[in-house]
Amino acid sequence: MYLGIDIGTSAVKLVCAQGDRILATSSVAMETSSPRPGWSEQHPDQWWQATCEAMAQLAAQVMLSDVKAIGLSGQMHGAVLLGRDMRPIRPAILWNDSRATPECDELRAAQPQIGQIAGVLPLPGFTAPKIAWLKRHEPGTYARLAHILLPKDYVGLRLHGELATDTSDAAGTMWLDQASRSWHAGIAEATNVMLDWLPPVFDGHAVFGSVTAQAAAETGLRPGIPVVAGGGDAATGAISLGATEPGRGFISLGTSGQLFVADRRYKPNPDRYVHAFAHTLPDRWYQMAAMLNGARPISWIGGQLGLSAAEVVALAETVSRDRVPIFLPYLTGERSPLGDPHIRACFFGLEDSTTRADICRSVVEAIAFCFADAAQSFGDTIDSLPELSAIGGGSRSDLLLGLIATVIGKPIVRSDDADSGPAYGAARLAACADGALGLSDLGLQPPTTDRFEPTEMAALPDRLDKFRKLYAAVSTLS
Repeated sequence: MYLGIDIGTSAVKLVCAQGDRILATSSVAMETSSPRPGWSEQHPDQWWQATCEAMAQLAAQVMLSDVKAIGLSGQMHGAVLLGRDMRPIRPAILWNDSRATPECDELRAAQPQIGQIAGVLPLPGFTAPKIAWLKRHEPGTYARLAHILLPKDYVGLRLHGELATDTSDAAGTMWLDQASRSWHAGIAEATNVMLDWLPPVFDGHAVFGSVTAQAAAETGLRPGIPVVAGGGDAATGAISLGATEPGRGFISLGTSGQLFVADRRYKPNPDRYVHAFAHTLPDRWYQMAAMLNGARPISWIGGQLGLSAAEVVALAETVSRDRVPIFLPYLTGERSPLGDPHIRACFFGLEDSTTRADICRSVVEAIAFCFADAAQSFGDTIDSLPELSAIGGGSRSDLLLGLIATVIGKPIVRSDDADSGPAYGAARLAACADGALGLSDLGLQPPTTDRFEPTEMAALPDRLDKFRKLYAAVSTLS
């Protein structure tokens, strides 16, 4: 039995798997702090506490002593800042934080070829510009900085006591030379980072530590269990679907959203904010459109209206008329394909007759429209893909998957346990490290249970056009 741990933004999720079967899952929700406009933070110890709580839930379902190896997954880009004692010196600055916008402009000027080297142009959500911000605005904290990790790697540190990351999470920092898969000294220097602050980089199936006695006491795990490097949530989500080879792609509908296409070659396309990153497996890369606002707007509007995410979608399904408002879902700015950290969400077209169901429908449609923009930014890259798989909590919505299939003109397929993607992918990497799976096995695709074909939906193309025009108008005000 193999354990996958996924450090998400809204929850820590655990999966125990054996072969192609998920044996048990658990999840513990977490909160995000926004102490100032545009800021998004979590304290790393919150991740560890949630992991321990989720482990206790798991222990009620399976024997943790049967776990043979552990894989890690997590939200990408977060700056986990540690002192010499390897303890956090401040809350982590997350992927959807926009405070480092000026530092991105400075980084681009200092490294004009950064888009070709790092696979994407500088944006404030990435790790590197956050450190330049830290030196400028929190010099006392910066002076204490000795180590930088990614979120999943901090939980790894608590499990095995080592400093390490994998190629896919390193890819999302902006410090990685994607082609050579090594830290780039020039980009590190331009962001005031010493290379020895950055951890060693491993392939995702490489073992680099084992569960310590202290971690075993806190989690209920057996001491000595091997821990593998794992991957960023996009890459481990890909592993869960077999998206490791050319011609494979998927959409992810978590707090953030991704449109992911696997490849065997490094193909940067920075001008469209399509990310070209190293995969977590050797000799593999991927292209990805990364949206800061995946399924998150559904839970956001649910919170405003006192509804669960399922109730939001159920209300949206009741609406068929064409007087639904247009919603821009950019609650924390947007990355792909806009590269606009300043844009914010808004409704247009509210009327006296607008109902809660109309508002819910406009929010669900807006998520699909973001994927239409993402698909457009790829050009003809996805034309040859026969279909796209779907993972993440938002993939439970038939309405949303049907809308996305229609606006991008590509079938969407769903498998069992699609909402467990990254954690399951991490468990598969652990199984690979233990010899239960080979690298070729990680490219096997799970059987699909549902298929959503593009359909004719009256007024939807016109509403997508209005959505794009509304962004063009509102962006001049942000």
